[in-house]
Amino acid sequence: KHERAKPDYIHPKLEPYLKETFGVIIYQEQVMQIAQALAGYSLGEADLLRRAMGKKIRAEMEKQRERFVSGAGERGVPKAQADAIFDLLAKFADYGFNKSHAAAYAIVAYQTAWLKANYPTEFLAASMTLDMGNTDKLAEFRQEAQRLGIEVVPPNINLSAREFSVRDGKIIYAMAAIKGVGGAAVDALVAARAERPFADLADVAGRLPVKLVNKRTLENLVAAGCFDVLEKNRARAFACIEPMAAHAAREEQGRSLGQNDMFGSGPVKAELPLPNATPWEPAERLQREYDAIGFFLTGHPLDDYAPALQRLRVQQFSDFARGVRAGAAAGKLAATVVSRQERRTKSGTRMGIIGLSDPSGHFEAVIFSEGLAHYRDLLEPGTPLLLMVGAELQGEDVRVRIQVCERLDEATSRHHKSLRIFVRSPDPLEGIAKRLAGKGDGEVSLILLMEEGKAEVEIRLDGRYPVSPQIAGAIKAIPGVVSVEAA
Repeated sequence: KHERAKPDYIHPKLEPYLKETFGVIIYQEQVMQIAQALAGYSLGEADLLRRAMGKKIRAEMEKQRERFVSGAGERGVPKAQADAIFDLLAKFADYGFNKSHAAAYAIVAYQTAWLKANYPTEFLAASMTLDMGNTDKLAEFRQEAQRLGIEVVPPNINLSAREFSVRDGKIIYAMAAIKGVGGAAVDALVAARAERPFADLADVAGRLPVKLVNKRTLENLVAAGCFDVLEKNRARAFACIEPMAAHAAREEQGRSLGQNDMFGSGPVKAELPLPNATPWEPAERLQREYDAIGFFLTGHPLDDYAPALQRLRVQQFSDFARGVRAGAAAGKLAATVVSRQERRTKSGTRMGIIGLSDPSGHFEAVIFSEGLAHYRDLLEPGTPLLLMVGAELQGEDVRVRIQVCERLDEATSRHHKSLRIFVRSPDPLEGIAKRLAGKGDGEVSLILLMEEGKAEVEIRLDGRYPVSPQIAGAIKAIPGVVSVEAA
């Protein structure tokens, strides 16, 4: 447009039809004109070509290719060039408009691009609200936010609203996007905190709208991390759900009866018992979060394996997919199983469609009958796996086939020889002992950090222990453990 580059009209005969768009096929009318000028199509035939491309009917497209290449050859266009031009026309079908619509769509596209470029946080929050019921889309938007350096704050009982919102340059996750949490329940919770934020679980129970917020809603709110700001131990918050519901019912009944204390200073406040509970293992915590949200938000089950996966030269799926598009056909992946479906093929054998997740996102892989029979016990949701895969490109999609798989713990433990566990007091020792129970061949040392870091005492434990990244991560999550080093 500004004459900084010369337009490429693909073929001299096409210049009259592509001049106004500088050599780029944009309008449906241009497809029809190219077919007429280059391959001798009649107007009716050109319209059939346009329809076939729009509907992507493979058999019809092949017929049209033969017709196009043959007609172009009769007019002196080499077969290779005619094939290439037909491929360009086929690609056009993914984005083209008829000319009368193009300007309107261009304005919308420009406005959308401008909003994303200038207000990316607000744009993504609005996009996530629009697709609130589609967890696959929400996961994609969250990945885009990560790419742009925008923080997505997990659901928060004192910050989140019905929709995704923006605060201090961050996206606040919407409570209504949590599975099993309806908009009416969220509106009631937001109204209940209008005067002041919730102070603790007892305060939530005292103001809980019991008619709108049921036990299932509370379970998913806890699993999604909504109450982390009040109680970091999600297992304890989960154990409090029954007492909270009972407490909320008593409080609501007291308000409805107008019960006050003997001095008339306000409603009678019943105590809320808060039971103790052992914190969930990181893997369970993340799996429950996945079940409530639809993807891993605050972490990923493979995070603890990162150093081991680097040593094993394991690719993330996003990098592997780029390689497949560049011509690669096989690779090594690590992923957590999130779903499994089994179907019968046309030949009557069974095949599996396995939903998988790694830190780069969600993807699917197929496994055929022999592999499915051999690895069925491993292909359970929640299981981290090391996978040897093949792949091929079908259109724009990367189709993955599982060839070999094994438990990631077993694969990585062969490369882990020892753990060093740092503590400041004896408090976490019981929890550490529980997680080290079982057979293994690794060494474990306890390092007691003395006051103010002036000295440390290292104690090498007798015997052999399991020392996988998953166990290291579980130990790291125990209250009182300062850090864990794997070697």
